[in-house]
Parts: sequence; structure tokens; C-alpha cells
Amino acid sequence: MNTVNSRTAEILLVEDNENDVLLTREGFRQARLLINLHHVSDGEECLAFLRKQHPYDKVPTPDLILLDLNMPRMDGREVMAEISADKNLCHLPVVILTTSAEEREILGMYRLRCSSYIVKPVDFDQFLQVSRLIGDYWLNLVVLPSRDTKNW
Repeated sequence: MNTVNSRTAEILLVEDNENDVLLTREGFRQARLLINLHHVSDGEECLAFLRKQHPYDKVPTPDLILLDLNMPRMDGREVMAEISADKNLCHLPVVILTTSAEEREILGMYRLRCSSYIVKPVDFDQFLQVSRLIGDYWLNLVVLPSRDTKNW
């Protein structure tokens, strides 16, 4: 049984494009998933959130991270490298959600142990469908680790 099914799932969306943030929110809303969608707009904020650094010291550990690659300050590639190298974060599932379909980019992210790689559709309805499918797969089908990893 999926442990997320019995509680509200925490999702961290790391995205600098406000339109994509709105589309993702709408896709999850239409899917009627029980989630809290947290949003940060760059890699530095993402790592502060994940490491619970100020001003994110009271946030929950996300069940799932949706990570864009092309962002200001610190991009998703750098974030993925940090997550995969950090023993306190490397267990978190990371879905790359980006516009790049370059084979080299895809291979690089899987080498850093991303959980999946999805190219963002440009069509509104397809983008909403992708959001719904991500939510359904990761929150209803997959068994995710407990958020409380301190006791491991």
C-alpha cells in the first residue's frame, strides 16, 4: 500500500516560469490529488528548502521534487548534482520537468540518478495531462519512503 495515499503529499516545484507554475497547479487541481504544492523559483532556494535553511526551517520534507533545468542563479543540473551527492537528500525522488529533449542532457540527469525525465509539452491541454499523470503515478501507484528519515 502506498504510504502517501493516507496523507497529503508534499510536492516541491522548482520552476522559474510563472506560467508553468500555474499550469502545474491547475493540472494537480484538476486531478483532485491530495497535495500541498510548494514552489521555489531557483536552485539556491530549492537547496535551502530541502536543507530546511532559513526561511524554510519549518517546511515539510517533500515526497516528490519537480525540477526544471534552466533557471537563474543555480540551475537544475547543479541542483541534481547536489541532491545526488547529499546523503540526507539522495533518497528523494526527482522528476526532471524541462523543455530540453537533448540526449546528452537526458543521459546526464539519469547519471545523476533522477527518477524520471519529462519534456514539457507546449500545448496547454497536454501540459495539464502531464501534471495529472505525474501526480497519479507518483502519488497513487509508487510507494515512496517515509518523510521521517532521521530514524533510519
